[in-house]
Formats: sequence, structure tokens, C-alpha cells
Amino acid sequence: MGQFAVIGLGVFGHYLATHLYDKGHDVLAIDKNSHHVQEIKDKVSQAVVADGTDPEVMKALELDQMDAVAVCIGTAMSNSILSVLTLGDLGVKRIYAKALSEAHGRILRKMGATEVVYPEKDTAVTLGERLNNPNMLEYLPFIEGYSISKLKPPADFVGKKLKELDLINTYGIQVIAILKSGRKHEQVIPTAVYNVAADDVMIVLAPEGAMDQLAEEKS
Repeated sequence: MGQFAVIGLGVFGHYLATHLYDKGHDVLAIDKNSHHVQEIKDKVSQAVVADGTDPEVMKALELDQMDAVAVCIGTAMSNSILSVLTLGDLGVKRIYAKALSEAHGRILRKMGATEVVYPEKDTAVTLGERLNNPNMLEYLPFIEGYSISKLKPPADFVGKKLKELDLINTYGIQVIAILKSGRKHEQVIPTAVYNVAADDVMIVLAPEGAMDQLAEEKS
């Protein structure tokens, strides 16, 4: 079980805190707004009304003992920046911060954020990728220039072996796993002779542009 703190209990912070708690982790939820704290107090380990930018208050809450702290402060960029700076000064090991823009994200990194997330941008890109490719079920950015996607096999993939499809040489796409939905979501690490089934879900690693090329050819 991990120990996490979430600062800022707007929509994003609320769902993050409650999800971590539901997964069995010890979660401390923090917000200046007493209404937000009241809403979440029965859904996490502990919820407190506190200012996430106040060094003394954050020190008293022993945030440096947490496995990670997520700064999810909403529209006040200066507050999220000060909160990240405060956490860094306290020696917090891992600081995740929600950014409102690319510029905001760069500042958060300079202030000590371990990782910056862009919820609205990431959700929009994911939806855009799924709309662009009707066979794509889920999209996740990976390392720079690559993404991992869940792909429903196009009709002309069904019944063929992976070596016949030759996705790696044709598109640069590597099939890293198969989810067998007909077998209680059994996961398979496929070999070249694996036969693709209609109800499979293909987990693929693809370079930038490869999924677009595949979508264009299969549309």
C-alpha cells in the first residue's frame, strides 16, 4: 500500500484521490475549500482544509514522508507553482503536477515537478486519435515519437498470422500483446504464427504517424 497526498480537490484532484483510495492506498486529500474537503472526507483516508502553498502547514502534514504528492490546483497557476516549490524544498520524493498550458508545465518542471500532466490536452488527443482511427479503442502517449494503442483488428487482419500482416516492416508497428476477450480477457504475448481473431484486442507500439497511415489504408 502506498502513501499519497493530493493537493487541490477540483474534479481532477477529487477523482485522482478517490481512485487511489479505492485501489487500497493511504490517501491524504488537501484543499483550501472546506466544501471540497467535506465532499471527499468519507472517500479517502484523511481530508484536511489547508493551504498547499504554506510551507509550515505542508511540513506539519509530513508530506516528505509520502511516496508521491500530486498538485492538482485548478486555475491559479501561481498557487500550483508555489505548491510545487514548497514540496521540493520539503524534500518530497515524487511530485506530480497538473499543468494548464505548455508554458505552465515548463515552469512546474523548473520548480521541481517530477512529472507534469496535461489532463485536457491528453484527453483531447486521445479522443482525436480514436475519431481518426475507428479501429482504435484506446491511445496512450509513450516515449517521444511513440504511442501505445489498443486496436480492434481491421476486417482484413482476421484469420491471418502476424507474420503475414508484417506490421513491423510495413508500418513500424509492433504487436506487444493480445487481449482475448472471449477468454475472460486472457493476455497473450503473440509469436509470428499467431492467428488474429475478430474479437481480439491488439496492444501495439507504434511510431508517430504509423497509426494514421494504417487508418487511411483501412478506411
